[in-house]
Amino acid sequence: MNKIIRPVKNRVQAIAPARLSLLNSGATATTNLKECLAVDFAILLRATLPEIDESVIRVIEQQTTMGISKRMLMMGHLLLERLGPTRIKHLQSHPADTVRGWACFMIGAIDEMTLPNRLAAIRPFADDRHFGVREWAWMAVRQHLAYDLETAIDLLSGWTTESSERLRRFASEAIRPRGVWCSHILRLKRHPEIALPLLEKLRADPAKYVQDSVGNWLNDASKDRPDWIRMLCDRWMFESLAPSTQRICKRALRSINRKG
Repeated sequence: MNKIIRPVKNRVQAIAPARLSLLNSGATATTNLKECLAVDFAILLRATLPEIDESVIRVIEQQTTMGISKRMLMMGHLLLERLGPTRIKHLQSHPADTVRGWACFMIGAIDEMTLPNRLAAIRPFADDRHFGVREWAWMAVRQHLAYDLETAIDLLSGWTTESSERLRRFASEAIRPRGVWCSHILRLKRHPEIALPLLEKLRADPAKYVQDSVGNWLNDASKDRPDWIRMLCDRWMFESLAPSTQRICKRALRSINRKG
């Protein structure tokens, strides 16, 4: 992600000044990725958390060319240090999606926290109404999931039966072997079968939002274990005639089929 993101000053030109001012004030949420990338963290922080001292603002202003994911990570650590974990609940209801994203990374930055408690804390953000917050949610805790993969898979398997498709999608997206704008999970690249107990529960999910994630998960795995993915998709399509399963497998096999 950091290679494709341009400095802030080059990203804001396409946003109308009045709209950008509104976003930077924290009064409203972004509506697309372009707006997400255009938000000025320093201005937004002054507007939404005026108690933060200027030394923190200066640090943020010096990092405007840093990729967005790294800046979000930095914000999580800075705000956790200055505000403490008790403020996360307050930020959770903020109208600005970027501020709620900062709260996600505050949860990720907490050192002493069990994985069940961390997932419980990130859950409202994983089910957030805003597409961007939902992405920040899994990115913020991904390193902790990767560190204790078996526990993570066991806990997230319980999310696969949630009524919210956003939570079911989080279960898959958070532990994709390669993922987008994040570090790879080496164990899952080498041994994708570790996640099979979770993936099996989603193989006929009715929501396209979830289907896309599962298909992308398997497509990630196909880069390193193509034969395993072929066998899995063959079995799934034999055992299930559901259109959802067929759609997932088509998406899963796209890189393999592209190579011929």
